Amino acid sequence: MSVTESDVLGALSAIEDPDLHRDIVSLGFVQKPEINDGAVNVRIVLTTPACPVRDKIETEARDLLLALPGVREATVTMEASVPQHRGGQQHPVEGVRNIIAVASNKGGVGKSTVSTNLAVALASLGARVGLLDADITGPNIPTMMGIGQGAQAEGPGGLRVEERHGVKVCSIGFVLPRGTPVVWRGPMIGTAVRHLLHDISWGELDYLLIDLPPGTSDAAMSMAQEAPISGVVVVSTPQDVALEDAAKAVSMFDKLNVPIFGLVENMSYFVCPHCGDRTEIFGHGGARQAAEDLGLEFLGELPLDPETRKGGDEGTPIVVSAPESPQARAFIDVAKQVAARCSVLEYAAGA
Repeated sequence: MSVTESDVLGALSAIEDPDLHRDIVSLGFVQKPEINDGAVNVRIVLTTPACPVRDKIETEARDLLLALPGVREATVTMEASVPQHRGGQQHPVEGVRNIIAVASNKGGVGKSTVSTNLAVALASLGARVGLLDADITGPNIPTMMGIGQGAQAEGPGGLRVEERHGVKVCSIGFVLPRGTPVVWRGPMIGTAVRHLLHDISWGELDYLLIDLPPGTSDAAMSMAQEAPISGVVVVSTPQDVALEDAAKAVSMFDKLNVPIFGLVENMSYFVCPHCGDRTEIFGHGGARQAAEDLGLEFLGELPLDPETRKGGDEGTPIVVSAPESPQARAFIDVAKQVAARCSVLEYAAGA
């Protein structure tokens, strides 16, 4: 019995995308199969290389094909094409498909650590990623990505993108010698954000992550007004005071009509490297409960970890220095959830 294209598509229609709640054939993920004497080759093109169920879909597709009568060999090739965000009236950033802001209304919650590791995690999963440091008065991204403050302070060329760990990075800290303060009023900060978004050559990117300063400040408002934002990741620690500030950040972006991807609980717990005991230093589960109360997705828990802190100080994020560690896997899992939310909201906007 010879297998047909209809047989192949019928079998693969049993696979449902768990986030979009439709089968991968009707979603258009399955490209025209190649069938040659019982050998079936199928390309499945997902909406992100960071799909959290990519491996599951690949395995399930291969098993379904091999179960078809007449199929002796099945090859499944997984690819990805990230859709362009369909924004509102804001001017898009040339070459950038999706802009993801990382925010918190409170300082000290590890927002820049989350931004750098999420960017590197998405790049490690195959996405084209940029990282913009929008904390104009306190730029830490250069140090945390191993570029260093003042890297472009001398010489021709002006402010431009640097590439580290597979991520394109830009920060006003590149042109500020170490220790130089930025003493600017709000309008100047807004102008700087506009310049970083639209006057920098980012190239082709699937995701541009923006590390925002804490608070409901000029930088956050300027960003929302200057470019179409796919969504925001709100970072909090488990304490009540941090969660109160996280709720204020959510409220601000709601008023700016910017989608919220969800909440991340950073410094969620500490695992002793000597005895393995887990201690919840700042409490635990507050961000998950806050997400539930606010009707938002909970994107995951990230540990309080000395190696993660060391990676930020030394310019080698934990996702790079120890990619198989539990700490790195936690960041990668959150990155997959963020990519999934980006895809889901784009699908909903186009439905």
